[in-house]
Amino acid sequence: MTRVDFYVSPNQAAEANLQLACRIAEKAYSKNNRIYVHVQDTQQAKRLDELMWVFRDGSFVPHCQNTDNLTAQAAVIIGYDEMPEIAPDVLINLAEEVPNFFTRFERVAEIVSGPESARNIARSHFKFYRERGYPLETHELNS
Repeated sequence: MTRVDFYVSPNQAAEANLQLACRIAEKAYSKNNRIYVHVQDTQQAKRLDELMWVFRDGSFVPHCQNTDNLTAQAAVIIGYDEMPEIAPDVLINLAEEVPNFFTRFERVAEIVSGPESARNIARSHFKFYRERGYPLETHELNS
């Protein structure tokens, strides 16, 4: 059964969820996982793609967008429409809805950060998973 982890950050900046997604992707990559980051739309995919190059000095996480031809080689794939044909281990969900393909992953990472509107979306995701009996874990982060 898919395990769902919620990462709660006190950061209320507008792009806090993107920064945290980069950190989670980096950690999952360091453990030899393949990651799919599900974003809301093209604009968010482009912003996350840019941020992954610069979010932390000295960090390198090989990534691409789902529309690129490099998805078979990339450790991290960013997409907003459909899941890539390959089967990643970890799903990082940044979309407003839980994607219908989340059960194909061993783990799902949901991010709780940013403004109150974003936190409310994460709360609805928590309720969605809880009502369906998925194992949930919450991780309180300091920054």
